[in-house]
Amino acid sequence: MVKMELHQLLAIVAILAMSSSFVIASDPSPLQDFCVAVNNSVDGLFVNGKFCKNPNMVNADDFLFRGLQNPGNTSNPLGSEVTRITEVQLPGLNTLGISIARIDFAPYGLNAPHTHPRATEIILVLEGTLYAGFVASNQNNNTFFTKVLSKGDVFVFPQGMIHFELNVGKTDALAFSSFNSQNPGVITIANAVFGSKPPISLDVLTKAFQVDKDVIQYLQAQFWYDND
Repeated sequence: MVKMELHQLLAIVAILAMSSSFVIASDPSPLQDFCVAVNNSVDGLFVNGKFCKNPNMVNADDFLFRGLQNPGNTSNPLGSEVTRITEVQLPGLNTLGISIARIDFAPYGLNAPHTHPRATEIILVLEGTLYAGFVASNQNNNTFFTKVLSKGDVFVFPQGMIHFELNVGKTDALAFSSFNSQNPGVITIANAVFGSKPPISLDVLTKAFQVDKDVIQYLQAQFWYDND
């Protein structure tokens, strides 16, 4: 009897494990046609961190954003600018599980190593030449996957992987990225490690990076620019 109950328990755990892998694969599927985001609770329903606009008050403008034809300002230390369109800029995206970004690069501009904790990213190069890559997790020996991308090339950065793009050309470059989340999130590695507020303990960082405290203090004293 106990053996039978154990088998049943193991079967239930296995089913739940398989089902949960689908549940966390991307943003939850919406249970309504749309949920246009609003910033107040008047006649609203709280979904995915936003209140839904009354469906009877929704109009075409809620699903429209204008402006991605405008270049981003790349006059900064990184030489790049990311213009993200999430549910904040385009309320009609709320609960739909997608978003988009324009990335402008000055010559030799860099979109610094970063990660998106909630989304896979697919990037399309429209102008210029980009050196792009991502690093796999410890499970896959931190393998580095990289390619030089030219106009018309498409590359995928799996969810959560640290990745970057560097303009290796002498002219401006332009790319568009799409994400399978309305809010992919961004963690820029250098900013997070050396520019956190309050700062991470020197004892932690010196041991993690196997360097002297002077090196860590120098890095923490730098201005870590955020290009989006």
